[in-house]
Amino acid sequence: MAAERELDRRPDPDALLALAGREGRGKLKVFLGAAPGVGKTYAMLAAAKRLKDDGGDVVIGLVETHGRAETAALLEGQEILPRKKIPYRGRELEEFDIDAALKRRPALIVVDELAHTNAPESRHPKRWQDVEELLDAAIDVWTALNIQHLESLADVVSRVTGVAVRETVPDSVLQNAQDVVLVDITPEELIQRLHEGKVYLPQMARRAVQNFFTPGNLTALRELALRSTADRVDDQMVAFLRQNAIEGPWETSDYLLACIGPDARADILVRTAGRMATKLNASWVVVHVERPGHEQTDPVRLKKIDDALQLAERLGAQTQRLSASDIVAEVLRYARRENVTQIVVGRSRAGWLRRRLGQSFSDEMVRRASDVAVQVITTPEREAPRAALRWRRPKLKGLFPGGIAALAAVAFAVAIGEMLSLVLKLPNLSMVFLLAVLGCAVSFGLWSAVAASLLSFLAYNFFFIPPLYTFTVASPQELLSLLVFLAVSVFTGTLAGRVHDQAEAVRQRAQNSESLYEFSRKLAGAAKLDDVLWAAAAYLRKIVGGGVVFLIPEEGDLRLRIAWPPDVELNEGEISAARWAFAKNEVAGWRTNTLPTLAKQFRPLVTPRGAVGVFGFEPMARGDAPTPEFERALTALLEQTALAVDRSLLIGEAVRAAALEDNERLRTTLLSSLSHDLRTPLATISGAISTLRQLRDRLPPKKSEELLASAEEETERLTRFIANLLDMSRIESGALKARRDYLDAADCIRNAVERGRRAFGAESIETSLAPDLPYIRGDAQLLEQVLFNLLDNAHKYGGGSKAIVHARREGAQAVITVTDDGPGIKPADLTRVFEKFYRGGKADGRKAGTGLGLSICKGLVEAMGGTIEAQSPAARRRGTRIVLRFPVAEMKKSLPP
Repeated sequence: MAAERELDRRPDPDALLALAGREGRGKLKVFLGAAPGVGKTYAMLAAAKRLKDDGGDVVIGLVETHGRAETAALLEGQEILPRKKIPYRGRELEEFDIDAALKRRPALIVVDELAHTNAPESRHPKRWQDVEELLDAAIDVWTALNIQHLESLADVVSRVTGVAVRETVPDSVLQNAQDVVLVDITPEELIQRLHEGKVYLPQMARRAVQNFFTPGNLTALRELALRSTADRVDDQMVAFLRQNAIEGPWETSDYLLACIGPDARADILVRTAGRMATKLNASWVVVHVERPGHEQTDPVRLKKIDDALQLAERLGAQTQRLSASDIVAEVLRYARRENVTQIVVGRSRAGWLRRRLGQSFSDEMVRRASDVAVQVITTPEREAPRAALRWRRPKLKGLFPGGIAALAAVAFAVAIGEMLSLVLKLPNLSMVFLLAVLGCAVSFGLWSAVAASLLSFLAYNFFFIPPLYTFTVASPQELLSLLVFLAVSVFTGTLAGRVHDQAEAVRQRAQNSESLYEFSRKLAGAAKLDDVLWAAAAYLRKIVGGGVVFLIPEEGDLRLRIAWPPDVELNEGEISAARWAFAKNEVAGWRTNTLPTLAKQFRPLVTPRGAVGVFGFEPMARGDAPTPEFERALTALLEQTALAVDRSLLIGEAVRAAALEDNERLRTTLLSSLSHDLRTPLATISGAISTLRQLRDRLPPKKSEELLASAEEETERLTRFIANLLDMSRIESGALKARRDYLDAADCIRNAVERGRRAFGAESIETSLAPDLPYIRGDAQLLEQVLFNLLDNAHKYGGGSKAIVHARREGAQAVITVTDDGPGIKPADLTRVFEKFYRGGKADGRKAGTGLGLSICKGLVEAMGGTIEAQSPAARRRGTRIVLRFPVAEMKKSLPP
């Protein structure tokens, strides 16, 4: 129990993660006010001046004094950044220069009017985005904000004051601020300041008092400011308690779900849910559900859904698109799965009949939600007028063939009915026409079935209901039968048409899934990065309709790697947008919040390891907003592309890591060899020379000869070591170019053996050369070096036995072997002995060398077109045999016995 209590006292991990996430970012301090003129800018500048006087590094990035003398006086003696001038429609606009601020990099910068909209062609459309970039650069920012500019309160302020708020700031900006300072005065004091000309010029002040600055409006705004600040302070207190593991009455937090549809009330519902979530300090999600086969195609209604979901994301909510035939059941299922505590829906405006039939969404949600609270939101009629019922227009693409098919099917039904009437006396032929309706519904969908129903109604009346060949009906029962036939045909045709439309939707989705699978398969088959990018570009350009580019980070910057068409070039603005997308993991360019005037849009290729590149595309129609289907398809394809690019980059990194590991091993081995293979021969040579110089006259001639021989031996040993290093470097770099001359293998063997006898002793090597040894193609100097290395290896590891060199012909190959009678090589190491740095066994009582000898032999032999292998045991269950094989040249020669 004590351990559990101690565990409960630990800091909350989420709170610690949130605190850690702020490290490396600048601190934001917001001076919040209820309305213009309360003194936000004055309070901010006064605090900045005090900090400056105390020695702080403070810079004024941008401040609007609005002609207020006391505010302007606070700017005296302050460092002020020059404003950036942007030409716009024949005049120059002065804006905050974010590049100058990033270059200056002060500890604190003051940027006024957070909700300001920047001039066109600026890097960001909104000033709060400039502030976010400063914070990401670890620069502290002080700014000012009026409460009416908060995104979630914009509609409330418009309703209270009657003034539309066009410039807004996401609530997340205020929520992520480290400090919020409320600058507050009473409404009476603010109105007095207006009359004294301390807020606006006299003429503007009079209009403001009449329209906006009324006591009722100011009181309402003041309440909103106080409540927002109180909520912010409460969040800070809770975060402090959790970070410091202070015990308290923790309760399960609420989780809100707002369900929206494609109507004018969606944005109001989202803002209301956002305010509720803020007051409850709860997380929330906005959900839109579509019925399969009834997906929205109206661009106006689609835009309302997209705008509402984007608004929800700006307000800090998660968004989710679902698909289900029963919308209420799907929403409740999602709510129970995600532990939602409250569902927020708009009040349904269904009529009395639809309510009785259970088609009122809000009523049905309240009735079926037994374990989740449902909040039904009502909206004023003037803000969300009741939408008139609209007939679902058919798609023009399928209208013409469907109408022709309906006409043909009804004509065929008339013909069948006439033939049946001649043969049989049937009282009712309506089933024939009903088959025509069903056939059109199954083949061409809903609207073809409706057309066939109407045509069947007219044709059946005209050809088969007395009086014939007129549209009149003689008897009441025939009229009733005709009306029942119309109702049945429309009803069955509608059902069959919906089945057809749903089957078509399923087919389209299956086709999309198949396309995604095919795309994934192509990417999976591409190993190289360029192959992956070309495969992705060829597929994605069909989706977006315009040119596409891929940018990959190289040497610390983004480089254009693939472009289609190949002659596409990026200007400075597009490169800046691509860099922003890569650095921030955000979409930039066309129809975004960052450089929206560009012709291209750039999206980061994001993986669990971070962004691995950027995809840019130019849409075919710049005026049209991307549809939800386009967004979903493009997102899925880019996710697959990102994973494929990441895989290719990981392969390259693995190859580079292996090369670095090889280099590290080489460095370590060379350093370890310096203590013996370089220092020992040098020490022997130096000792011999010093002895001869100092004791030359007193040494006997035999001793002098021994010293000279020792120095010569160590010199040759040092020469071989240096030659091995040089040969290995030539092989690794590809600089080794072996000649392919006709050479006599016997001469090369004799020269190598003679050299080995001088180095190791005359009795240490034996030869056995076949008389019919042929010519081979190769480099005599390299072959001699290979044989000498093998003799040196046999001398080191042969245990003092003789090395035997044998050469013979086997078919179309000349075979040369070097055999010793040493302890041999383990079977598992027969291939490893040719690897670089591999050292096995003990070498003639000395420390083993670098392990490059046999590796060099392998490289030289293969450069001449031959092969090399090791065999052990070689003879009498002992020893090692190295076998060289070379193709026989066309010229042949027999050696004399």
